[in-house]
Amino acid sequence: MNRAEKKEFYKKLIRLVVPMAFQQLMLALVGVSDAVMMGFLNQDALSAVSLATQVMFVFTLFEFALTSGVSIFAAQYWGIQDKDSIEKILGIGLKYTVLVSLPFMLGAIFTPGLMMRAFASDPVLIEYGAVYLRYVGLSYLLLAISQVYLTIMKNCEKAGMCAVISAVSVVVNIVFNALLIFGIGPFPELGVAGAAIATVLSKLVEAVWAMIVMFMPGSVKIRLKYVLRSDKVLVKDFWKYTLPLFGNQLGWGLGFTMYSVIMGHLGSDAAAANSIANIVKNLSICVCTGVAIASSVMVGALLGQGKRDLAKAYGKLLLKIAIITGIIAGVIVLCVIPFVPMFSSLTDTAQGYLKVMLLVCSYYVAGKSINMTVVAGIFPAGGDSKFGCICDIVTMWAVTVPIGLVAAFILKLPVLWVYILINTDEIIKLPAVFWNFGKYKWLKNLTRTDGKLAEE
Repeated sequence: MNRAEKKEFYKKLIRLVVPMAFQQLMLALVGVSDAVMMGFLNQDALSAVSLATQVMFVFTLFEFALTSGVSIFAAQYWGIQDKDSIEKILGIGLKYTVLVSLPFMLGAIFTPGLMMRAFASDPVLIEYGAVYLRYVGLSYLLLAISQVYLTIMKNCEKAGMCAVISAVSVVVNIVFNALLIFGIGPFPELGVAGAAIATVLSKLVEAVWAMIVMFMPGSVKIRLKYVLRSDKVLVKDFWKYTLPLFGNQLGWGLGFTMYSVIMGHLGSDAAAANSIANIVKNLSICVCTGVAIASSVMVGALLGQGKRDLAKAYGKLLLKIAIITGIIAGVIVLCVIPFVPMFSSLTDTAQGYLKVMLLVCSYYVAGKSINMTVVAGIFPAGGDSKFGCICDIVTMWAVTVPIGLVAAFILKLPVLWVYILINTDEIIKLPAVFWNFGKYKWLKNLTRTDGKLAEE
């Protein structure tokens, strides 16, 4: 890239990363709010809510795969300013995200105890978690609606507005957390149920606001005709690149959920420490996540315009930035280790677990930054969504999950040894990620004009 192209690159990057990193920070603060406030109730409440939110995590795996598919095509069609095709893709994404949300919502409302038994064996944890799930169920449907449209906004030069909506939603969540968990002022003291209701209210605000933006002049619209009757060619293209993303998300995400299952069955101390460690992870990688989202939008738009060489140059520079931000995130984790225990009321045993877990997190987030940007951002933006699927399934289900299960339940190794072993996935797949990046299979234009692919 010449000087002018680099200047334009950094301008685009900052314009996308700042609001997206801010959005991720605000979302991570919800986890902080839940952990701190549940911790003031008792450790069992903290552990139970942490495990119950794994149901939301599993749902977001499906939702993220679908919105990632929407993002691939939205970015590339925005590159050629084909608004009609974007609205068709929006209709496809909305239809399937809503359909996926329904069984999660109904299961959480009507069979919450059964869901919790998958994550814990302690009756107290199951009871607390079931209460949370029963109240939080409606949020799954609201999230399905809002996230598809917010994905469209990110790819259509409205990342700033997207961040504002998410930020306000987070503030609503935190405020009502305090009001409803502890019963401040005229509000009832609802404990765990209060945290769930606060989540529902925040997602309602997010969904309603997104719909208000949709009706503004120039905005991409949800067309009922495109929801009910999808373009067959676009549906075929959509699933061609989205199905591997499903495999990727489910392979990685269900494996990650198994980590929580393993830790949950090792006792309340292990589950509580793990929940705090995950919050620190999420806070430390906010900028890394912003870079990953930006990489998908920037590379996708260039490929949609047919600027293959420039997209390649962008990809190389984004990889370097991902490495740097990952290292910085790891250093941040190391720096906060002495202070994190001050914000939670953990037992001495759990506190000891947490300090070592955070040391592990320091190198974990460095690998996570690279893999998010490359595997979840750059590769699918250019049509290479199969690599992530294969890589994550092999890493999680052939290596780390089996090792974790054997270590915990057969060898009965100490909690921290189990934790160290299951948190190697982001590191061991790096050689394969770098190798695949250098093959440049991700440099594809996926747009169609008059029914024909641009690269045909």
